[in-house]
Amino acid sequence: MIALRSLVALAVFTFVGTALAETNVATVDLQRALLQTEEGMRAAATLQNFTKKRQGELDGLQEALQKEQDDLRKQAAILSRAAFQRRTEHWQRRMLDVQTRFIQYNKELAGKQQELTGPIMQKMFGAIRRVAGRKGFDLVVDKAAVPFARSDLDLTDMVVQTFNSGDTGEDAPPGPPKN
Repeated sequence: MIALRSLVALAVFTFVGTALAETNVATVDLQRALLQTEEGMRAAATLQNFTKKRQGELDGLQEALQKEQDDLRKQAAILSRAAFQRRTEHWQRRMLDVQTRFIQYNKELAGKQQELTGPIMQKMFGAIRRVAGRKGFDLVVDKAAVPFARSDLDLTDMVVQTFNSGDTGEDAPPGPPKN
């Protein structure tokens, strides 16, 4: 039984190794490609403005909380225990509100990012399919997902050019025929 499992494992390993040897792989730096397209730059600017406004609000709230905390520390000796407890509880509720708002803003930012970049990425994937088809690549992976790839396997610049030219159609030309 063990010999049969070993034989099956060896056969699978050999098949996968052979399949990988015949697979042409390239990389694309998706983040850089996104930021080098006109649409991506507009989306990034919109996200930056969205973030800057929210960050300003949070900074103001945090400064107010810090001032309130400093005042509370200064007055701790002169306040009654009950007054100090009430003010401390009030400060803690405000701190929780700020933390809740921070989480809410992060969720809004993620949603806004998806709303703005989702359609761009779909077009980017079309451009990637086009370039991969023209160059005969079977698989294109995000450069961020691999620890090493030769620079001649990086299709980022070609993908950006293809994207900016509007050649992002879904019907990518087929790669070269397999032997």
